[in-house]
Amino acid sequence: MTTFVRACGLSELEEDTPKRVELDGTPVSVVRTEGEVFAIHDICSHANVSLSEGEVEDCQIECWLHGSAFDLRTGKPSGLPATRPVPVYPVKIEGDDVLVSLNQES
Repeated sequence: MTTFVRACGLSELEEDTPKRVELDGTPVSVVRTEGEVFAIHDICSHANVSLSEGEVEDCQIECWLHGSAFDLRTGKPSGLPATRPVPVYPVKIEGDDVLVSLNQES
């Protein structure tokens, strides 16, 4: 059974501005973009830095340190230096609550 926990309020999310939250000790970046809300592991797979400090464009989040971008839907990097994907997590919206499950989609 998939367990969802509240990550933040939908009203707290600005379009294309990542919000870092910690769920059960796991850093997660929650992003509202292109009419959807995504949750992706907040640590870059190439360097141990927070993805939520990067920019969002075209449904990707860019690592501010070396420029690798990760697809918010799949976690896959779009180019070097990152070669490994980062986990993405299921999201559902209930009222103003953004709920995230740490069960990985990919």
